[in-house]
Amino acid sequence: MTLRKIFNSKWFALFILLMATILSPLDFYIVNLALPAIGKSLVANNSQLQMIISFYTCAYAVFQISGARIGDVFGRKRVFLFGLLGFILSSVLCGLAISTTMMIIGRILQGVFGAIMIPQVLAILHVIFQDKQKTKVMALYSFTFGLAAAFGQYLGAVLIQWNLFNLGWRIIFLINLPIGLLAFIAGLFTLPKSEINQGVSSIDSLGSIVLVVGLIIGIYPLVTLSNTGFTLTCAMYFILSIMLLVIFIKLQKKRKQQERSVLIDLSVFKYSNLKYGIIVCFLYYCSGVFYLAFGIYLQEELGWGTIQAGKAIIPFGIGFLCSSLVSSHLNAYFKSKALIIGLSVYALGFFMMLFNIYYFTSLLLRISLLIIGCGMGLTLASVVRLSLKGVPSAFAGLASGLINSALQIGSAFGVAAIGSVFFIVAHKSDYSHAFGIVLLVLTIVQLIAIGFSMLIKEK
Repeated sequence: MTLRKIFNSKWFALFILLMATILSPLDFYIVNLALPAIGKSLVANNSQLQMIISFYTCAYAVFQISGARIGDVFGRKRVFLFGLLGFILSSVLCGLAISTTMMIIGRILQGVFGAIMIPQVLAILHVIFQDKQKTKVMALYSFTFGLAAAFGQYLGAVLIQWNLFNLGWRIIFLINLPIGLLAFIAGLFTLPKSEINQGVSSIDSLGSIVLVVGLIIGIYPLVTLSNTGFTLTCAMYFILSIMLLVIFIKLQKKRKQQERSVLIDLSVFKYSNLKYGIIVCFLYYCSGVFYLAFGIYLQEELGWGTIQAGKAIIPFGIGFLCSSLVSSHLNAYFKSKALIIGLSVYALGFFMMLFNIYYFTSLLLRISLLIIGCGMGLTLASVVRLSLKGVPSAFAGLASGLINSALQIGSAFGVAAIGSVFFIVAHKSDYSHAFGIVLLVLTIVQLIAIGFSMLIKEK
């Protein structure tokens, strides 16, 4: 096969798309281990460290809903390249940050552009591959996210330890520049041109802005609790957040009556599996705080170096990858019970790690992480499948976007709310006790999620 044929191959296009795809989830996992170093370098307080994580996921969650529609309006390839370029530039902004404000702005922009880029990948893959090839393609797509989960934090640790060009933690963001530019240039010449869908109506940009501002304003007082406590200002932020969310709902209803495009068609919530599935997704992904707390616990309490702390998370990634690979078979056998089993395994892993804090052994730590990874992988596959059961194809895109957004918003809320509890307890006691409280809360949250998962039926 000649070089020209390779570059024009749809499998080379898949490679380029997956190279760009891995940047977004990789940045989520890779940053957690670098937070202590970022905090010391930028003189960031605990609240600002939480914002670096939670504001990214908030922006990613909201704009992911409208990301697919943007591609319909302006063309998939064009929007993909725009999102990728924006993600690269915002990564550079984070890597060059000289203040926490600059870093937080960069992280929000990363979330926005990542959310614009990712939906285009699935749409392009859907177009260029035949149905009989899509099973293999989607397996590779899912494997990419699993790879980020498995080795993201370890990669971050290695990059920081190597201290390339004396950049320290900044390299974890600046590494996106050469990788992203390579994917951008290759995509510019190899990805197929996509037609603009003339039948798609305008984008609800006002709804997107109102929703993301409402969520960030609601998250902000949660992340400041560890430094300021609950103040009148916090209460005002909560009230303003609720008001904006109410305005958002009214805007959606009004635009629907006017037969204009909406960000969220509220009638989709009449499907019970989706409604309860979104709740389960939110509760399940509140565990996003685990990566934040675990990294700080290992480095600040146990005194582990970045490489040692990065290696520690690998059993989790292996469990996640393995359970993801067998999840289709388990779902086929256990049906709706697969979700309950996944959440139960997830909760068991957190409880075992809680036990390990007070009776520490390295073997039990690895086993706990392996079980947490297995529970996460099985739950993710199950909750997405079951939530979409019974949802008409006309709502499939919106329903998928809502599920993904619920996961990201849950992660942001977990980092903000449970993360504040972590820092408050750590300040009054120590990181071991604080991490123990986080694990106890996460165990309880997963048990609540199990209760809601029982309302989701295999139809």
